[in-house]
Amino acid sequence: MTKYSLAQLTALRASPPELVRIAAAAGYDYVGLRLLEVTGGDAWPLATDPQLLRETRAAMQQTGVGVLDVELVRLTPDFDVAALRSTFEVAAELGVRHILSQAHDPDWGRLVHNFGTLCDVLGAYSLTADVEFLTWTRMRGVEDVVELLRAANRGNAGLVVDTLHFYRSDCRLEDLRDLPPEWFHFIQISDAPAAGPDSVEGLIFAAREDRLEPGAGGLDLLGLLLELPSDIDIAIEIPNSRLAAETSDEERAARALQATRALVEKARSARIAGSR
Repeated sequence: MTKYSLAQLTALRASPPELVRIAAAAGYDYVGLRLLEVTGGDAWPLATDPQLLRETRAAMQQTGVGVLDVELVRLTPDFDVAALRSTFEVAAELGVRHILSQAHDPDWGRLVHNFGTLCDVLGAYSLTADVEFLTWTRMRGVEDVVELLRAANRGNAGLVVDTLHFYRSDCRLEDLRDLPPEWFHFIQISDAPAAGPDSVEGLIFAAREDRLEPGAGGLDLLGLLLELPSDIDIAIEIPNSRLAAETSDEERAARALQATRALVEKARSARIAGSR
């Protein structure tokens, strides 16, 4: 059965215990936590703040909401897995299942080696290493991640499809067919206009501050869901600075979950109809 996670980027200013409570009120099963910086000062220091960790653990116990994934491990030329161990330990303590990563290294041999090392370290904590592709980077599509996963050849490696990046990178639904289902641990879902920005700056702004809830844009989200495992976990990632100024995180989270559930039900009905 599909389970739903409230991604940190949807409510980036909410602390981990606050995000857990927002998710619980809206009916989510999980949250995703940003414990490693993407842009300056946007991560929560659970690995170094015992009080915040206690508050997060207490919120999880009180609500029953778990943590699906932790972000973000960046595979850069100076990648140092030892520096990340404290974060992985906290993630394991909280029952996290997946660590989100991105590839930012032009040296292919080094990238494969470092990703393999990351997988091996995470395996000791029963965590998976899941690679997200980005439209404005060298690893910009499904085929690029597939090449990395096959080269690393680790059993706990995965491919994360972010629906916005999938369509902005001109990926095809056919790219997902015949891939091992065990590679797909969760997806990140959002909607957007069918035609995207024509500049890198515009693409980045849209990804970080102008996403829409499922059904409010023009992306073929139904077609994408039908190519993925029917029970895949779904992280709802809809940062929108304009809507955030007008509505509460609680309201946006609840509305997005309702829209996503409706989409998943459409996919379920389509699968049933197709099997007749």
